[in-house]
Amino acid sequence: MAESHVLDRPWRIWASVAVVAILLTGVLLGAIIIPVVQGRSAGLDAYTAICRALGILPGSPAQPQPLDRSPPSPVSQVSWTPEVLKILARGDVERGRAKVMEVCVACHGEQGVSTISNVPHLNGQSAAAIYKQLHDYRTGSRVNEQMTDIAKALDESVIADVAVYFAGQRKRNPNPLTLASPGAAIESLVNHGDPSRRMPPCAGCHRSGSGGPIETPILAEQGDAYLIQQMQMFKAGERRNDVYARMRTIAADLTSDEIKGLAAYYRAGFK
Repeated sequence: MAESHVLDRPWRIWASVAVVAILLTGVLLGAIIIPVVQGRSAGLDAYTAICRALGILPGSPAQPQPLDRSPPSPVSQVSWTPEVLKILARGDVERGRAKVMEVCVACHGEQGVSTISNVPHLNGQSAAAIYKQLHDYRTGSRVNEQMTDIAKALDESVIADVAVYFAGQRKRNPNPLTLASPGAAIESLVNHGDPSRRMPPCAGCHRSGSGGPIETPILAEQGDAYLIQQMQMFKAGERRNDVYARMRTIAADLTSDEIKGLAAYYRAGFK
């Protein structure tokens, strides 16, 4: 019996060797040879193909890693750091007026009152709001065929000069004929929002002195055609320089009648 056990030992050794050989062959084929061959056809080097097969790198060794070819979404690059606030505080009204008369007057008027329906009034607007929009045009966060080229030619100090000049211009006197009641629904939307749609009140940001974000524009006495255009662009996602997508989120839930009603409300000079 002992002799039989001794005779079985070589077979056990060879069986173990065979099992190990099969395992090593499988590892060699699965982790090296096959990935390298597949990687070549996918344009991958041997190292990347092996790392992908072992799970060290993402993707398959049989095909190239897909690339995200979607265009980047523009976002505002304005950050209200102490340095930026100092630039705005150093804005010079006289220099701003000179630049306005040079490049802005044709569309925005000397006092910031536009005669073109889709061009905004800038008189009495927040200096921070004007600065942000010009800066966004300059960096490509907001795009307009005319304004992009104009803003790119201005440095930050000149943008600040123009902003403080327009901010210092007096607001217009609303026409009494336009002050008809906008309707309870629109007034409620402005002053209370719509909790059922998680919609905050417009006045929470756009009313002067509301305490909203510093760059939020004042809308009272703004042209209704311009407001309708911008709200529709936010709703469609065509304008994307709103911080944290605030306006895109709100405008997405506004109906066409609400957009027109809000534009008429602010055009009339309501605050």
